[in-house]
Amino acid sequence: MNRRLALAVLPLLLALTACTSGTVDDDPAPRPAAAERPSPFQDCATLSTAPAAASSGSGTATPASPGSDPTARATGGSALPELTLSCFTGGAPVVLREVAGPAVINVWASWCPPCRKELPAFQRLSERAAGQLQVVGVNSRDSRSGAQSIGEDFGVRFPILVDQGEALQRELKRNAIPLTLFVAADGQVRHIDASGALDDATLAKLVRQHLGLAVPA
Repeated sequence: MNRRLALAVLPLLLALTACTSGTVDDDPAPRPAAAERPSPFQDCATLSTAPAAASSGSGTATPASPGSDPTARATGGSALPELTLSCFTGGAPVVLREVAGPAVINVWASWCPPCRKELPAFQRLSERAAGQLQVVGVNSRDSRSGAQSIGEDFGVRFPILVDQGEALQRELKRNAIPLTLFVAADGQVRHIDASGALDDATLAKLVRQHLGLAVPA
C-alpha cells in the first residue's frame, strides 16, 4: 500500500519541480535606460554669425532714429570676457567673445524667481527681433534637469550656454542674477542690467537705448 502511494505521489512531485526549477531568473538583464528628453533650446552653431538683417535694416526690428531718443546711440563699453562655455545642446564649446552682436545675453537659473518671471519676455524678444539681434541665455549654477524643465514649461527656445562655475559673473564682478548684457554690433558690452525681472516694454526700451534698435514691445 505504501509503495503504491509513493509511486502515485512521485509523478506529482516531479511535475511541481519542473514548474519552478529554472523558470525564475534570479539576475534579470537590466532594462535599457529611458531615452534622454530632447533639449527645448536651439543649438549654438550660429552664435558667431551676425544676425542676417543687422546691417541691412530689414526685419522686425529697425534702427532707431537718433533724433527720437537722445540715448539711442550709446557709446563706450567693453569687450565680452574671454571665456569659453559649453552649449546646453552639446557640440563645440562657444567662445563668448565670438558671439556676434547685436546680442542680448541673459544670465539665469531655474532656482531664481526673477529669472523665471522674465524668461518668457526674452523668448518673445527673440521672436520679435529675429534677424536683427541674437538672444542668448547663460544658465548659471543650475542643474540640467532644472534648466530643461524651465525651457519646456516656459517655451524657451533660444540658445543656452552653460556656466556652472559662475565664471561670467566673476569676470563681470556681479554676484546676483538675473543679469542681462546688451552687446552692440562691434562686440562691445554697452550696458549690464541687474535691476531684476525685465518685462517686454523695459526690454524694448533697453534695446533701443543701448543697441539703437526699435523692437515692438
